[in-house]
Amino acid sequence: MTAAPPIARRSLPDLGQPDLSSCEREPIHLVGAIQPHGVLLLLRETDLTVVQASANAPALLGQEVLGRDLAALGGDAAERIAPLLDQPLDALPVPLRCSLGRRGPVFDGLLHRPPGGGLVLELERPGEAPDLTALVERALAAILGTYTLRMLCEETARILRDLLGYDRVMVYRFDEDGHGEVVAEQRRADLEPYLGNRYPAADIPQVARRLYLRNRLRMLVDVQYAPVPLVPRLSPLTGEDLDLSLSVLRSVSPMHVQYMKNMGVTATLVISLLVGGRLWGLIACHHAAPRTVPYPLRAACELLAEAVGTRLAALESFTQAQAELSVRRLEQRMIEAVGREGDWRGALFDQPQTLLQPLNANGAALLFEGRVLSTGEVPGTGALREIGAWLDTQRGAPVIAQAALGLEEPRFAGLAPAAAGLLATPVSESPGEWLVWFRPEQTQTVIWGGDPFKPVVIGDDPTQVSPRRSFAQWCQIVEGRAETWTPTDMATARLIGDTVTDVVLQFRAVRMLIALDQLDQVRRQVGAAGQAAVVADAEGRILLANAAFTRLLPALATGLEDAATGPRWLEELPPHFAERADFAMRLRDVLQTGRSWRGEVHLRTPRGDLPLLVRADAVFSSPDRVLGYVFLFTDLACRKAAEAARRRFQDGILDGHRLRAGPLESKSDLVYRALLQSVLENAQLAALEITAGVEVSRIPEMLEHVRISAARAAQVLEGMIRHAAQGGPAPRPSR
Repeated sequence: MTAAPPIARRSLPDLGQPDLSSCEREPIHLVGAIQPHGVLLLLRETDLTVVQASANAPALLGQEVLGRDLAALGGDAAERIAPLLDQPLDALPVPLRCSLGRRGPVFDGLLHRPPGGGLVLELERPGEAPDLTALVERALAAILGTYTLRMLCEETARILRDLLGYDRVMVYRFDEDGHGEVVAEQRRADLEPYLGNRYPAADIPQVARRLYLRNRLRMLVDVQYAPVPLVPRLSPLTGEDLDLSLSVLRSVSPMHVQYMKNMGVTATLVISLLVGGRLWGLIACHHAAPRTVPYPLRAACELLAEAVGTRLAALESFTQAQAELSVRRLEQRMIEAVGREGDWRGALFDQPQTLLQPLNANGAALLFEGRVLSTGEVPGTGALREIGAWLDTQRGAPVIAQAALGLEEPRFAGLAPAAAGLLATPVSESPGEWLVWFRPEQTQTVIWGGDPFKPVVIGDDPTQVSPRRSFAQWCQIVEGRAETWTPTDMATARLIGDTVTDVVLQFRAVRMLIALDQLDQVRRQVGAAGQAAVVADAEGRILLANAAFTRLLPALATGLEDAATGPRWLEELPPHFAERADFAMRLRDVLQTGRSWRGEVHLRTPRGDLPLLVRADAVFSSPDRVLGYVFLFTDLACRKAAEAARRRFQDGILDGHRLRAGPLESKSDLVYRALLQSVLENAQLAALEITAGVEVSRIPEMLEHVRISAARAAQVLEGMIRHAAQGGPAPRPSR
C-alpha cells in the first residue's frame, strides 16, 4: 500500500522567493554551446564566410569550416540562403533544405539573424516525418471544434501525443502568482499521473519565461549529452558571446538538465502557449529515452500551438461575453425599477442569482447612502460598514480584489467563513458607496509535484545550487483563502459597477429634479461623477453641467456653470457639435415631445471631433408634466478605435500571408491554401468572439495579437510547404 503524501498546514501558498539568484542571473541564451545532434555556423552576411562554428562541425561536415565561405565548402547551401537575405530573420528562423560538403549530405536548416549581426545557420540531419497535411487539417478542425477550456486542453494533449509519440504530454497553465498546474495530460499507461499537480513558480526562472516568449519551441534530445562548445568562444563579429535566443540547438541550462534527471526524464519538447501576448502556459512533452523531432513535425507543433493560443483567447472572450449579457439584463431591470418605483436598489437584489452567478460569488452587499443591502452569505452589518471604510482607503483601481482578505487585513481574519475573498467596485465618487461580492474560505488540499518550500538544494559551497531532487506528491492544506478571482470576474465586476454607477447618476439626477430642497447635496454628487451630465429644468434652462462635461468642452471649462459666460440653455449647446443642425432638430424633439434620444454626436475640440454617445431623457412627475431633462454623454473614442481595429483586422488578415520564395508546384500551393484557410478561419472566429466579449478599450490590442499569431502561423506554414517543395515528404491534399 502506498504511503500517503506528506501534508503541511499553511494559511496561504505564498512560497516566497528561494535563493535562486544564480539561476535568474544565468545567461542561458549566452551559453556558448549547443546540443550535439546538429551543427551551428555563424556566417558573415556580406560573403557567407563561416566566422564561428560548433566544435563538431569538421567531424559532421567532413572538413574544416572556419574562415571559409559556404560556396567553397561545396553543396547548395549558399545558393539556398541567398534569396532569403531580404526577409526579416530576427524574430522567426526560416527553414531551408540544403546540402553542404564535398559529398553533399542533405540537411534540414534553420536560418536567423542574431543581435549584433551575421547569420546563424543550424543544420540537422533530416528525420522521418509523415505527410502532415491531413494530420494538421484534422488537428486544426479539432481545436476549432472545442467549446470549453478543459475540452481544448485535453484535445491539445491528445493531438500532440498522437503526433509526436512522447511518453507523456501535459498542458501546463500558469496562475497569477506564476505557479503552474497540469490541467490536461496524455501518458503511457504505466506512468504515474501528474494531472492536477502544481509546481512552484521557482521551477521556471523568469529568464527562462522571457525566452519562452521569443523562442516558442525548445527541444532537449538527451539529458546525458555533452555540450559542444562554439569555436571561437566569442563571436568575431561582436567580441561577445553569441546570442542563441532563437537557436533550436542551444545547450540547455545545467540546472534544467539536472531537474529533468531528478524527474527521471531523458528527452523533452516544450512549446509555449501565448494568449494576448502573455505566456498563458506550456505544452510539455517527456520521454524516458533519447528522442529527436525533425523540423517538419516541430513546425506543425508551432502551427498548432498558435491555433491553440488563438482558441484560448476566443474561449476567454466568450466567457466574458456571457457575463456581459447577464449584466445587460440586470441593467434593464434596474432602469425599469427606476421608472416604475422611483428606485433601483430592489431590482439589484430581487433575483440574487443574477447578481451572484456571473461572479460565482456566495454573497453580495451594497453600501449606498448610509444604508446596507445584502443577499447570500455576507458578514454582519457592522463588519460590512467597516469593510466599506477600509475600501475607501484602497481607492485607485476600478476593482479591488482579494482572495485572502484576512491575510491582507488581519482584523478581517474572523470573517473568513463568509468573506475570505472580496471583490469590490465603487458605485459613485462618494465615500463609503460600494458594491461588494464575497466568497467563503475554501479550505483545500493542494497537491504539489514535490515539496514547494524546498525548490532548490544548496551544496557546501553557497554557489553550488541544484534543483530539488524529490518530485513525490506533497500535499498542502490551504486555509484563509477563497477561490481566486479571475480576470473575467474582475472585468465583469467592473462592468456591473459601471452600470450601477450610471444608474446611480440617473437616479440622483431624477431625484434632484423631484426634490429641489436637496439640490445642493445632489449637485455635488452629480458634479463629482465621472459620467458627463447636463441637467435642465422643464424650460430647458441648464441647472447643472458637471465637471466631467466641462472637461469635454475645454474652451468653456471655466464658464459652463457661469451664467454670464457659459451656456445657460440647452438650445445653446448645438454650436459646439459638428452636426449642428441635426443636434438642434433632435434637441427640439426631446423638448417638445418628451421622447428619449439615443444617438451618436461629434463634439468639436481643438484636437478634432470627439465621438460621443448622447442619452437624453425627459423626467416626468406625471404622464403630462415634465419636471426637466437629463443629458448623459459617453466618450466613444475607445469604441471607435475598436471598430477601426475590427475593420483593419478584416481588411488585412490576408496581407503578408503570401509565399515569398517564388511560385510553388501547383499541388504544394493547393495544400498551402487549404491549411492557410483553416488558420484564418480560426483567427477570424477568435476575432468575432473577442469583439463580442472583451472590454472595448482592449479590443484593438487583442485583435492585433490575433493578427500577429495568424501571421506567424502562416509564416510557419509557409516554411513547412517550402521545406516539402525542396525535397521533404511531398504533401498531399486531404480527401
